[in-house]
Amino acid sequence: MTTHSDGTTTVEYAPEQPARLDWAKHAPEVYKAMVRLEIAARRGLDHKLYELVKIRASQINHCAFCIDMHTKDALATGESVERILQLSAWDESRHFYTAKELAALELTEAVTVLTDGFVPDEVYENAAEHFEEAELAQLIAAITAINAWNRFGVTCRMAPGHYQPGQYK
Repeated sequence: MTTHSDGTTTVEYAPEQPARLDWAKHAPEVYKAMVRLEIAARRGLDHKLYELVKIRASQINHCAFCIDMHTKDALATGESVERILQLSAWDESRHFYTAKELAALELTEAVTVLTDGFVPDEVYENAAEHFEEAELAQLIAAITAINAWNRFGVTCRMAPGHYQPGQYK
């Protein structure tokens, strides 16, 4: 923090790291395919649920760009700040979410963290109790899509903070 001669202070934040690679520019066909996958994957899913899943997977994968994007999009659709803030500890904050949302979050974690083993039968069965098969297929596609986006974002070090709600829709 710097105090100026007029008595005002400014906070000096760390410099923003530049992106490593503008992958969409250099692999435009892959980017276009990802956009088509994203559009297809979100079809038929409740938008608030979709954004909660996107935020949670992005938290797990440490994708700051995607956390920024999906948090802003969730807020723009009327999602509450409180529910977004509690996502990182949703299992201890279950009372903020519906049973269907909890099943989706649990499935999101299981699909995202495959290094812990396969998606457990009880997690899948719980999700299957709350989602019709077509909707469950869409949910799995949405979880898969955000995990792919996260890997591009983290690897290429895409910088958070510049996204405007709805910018890529």
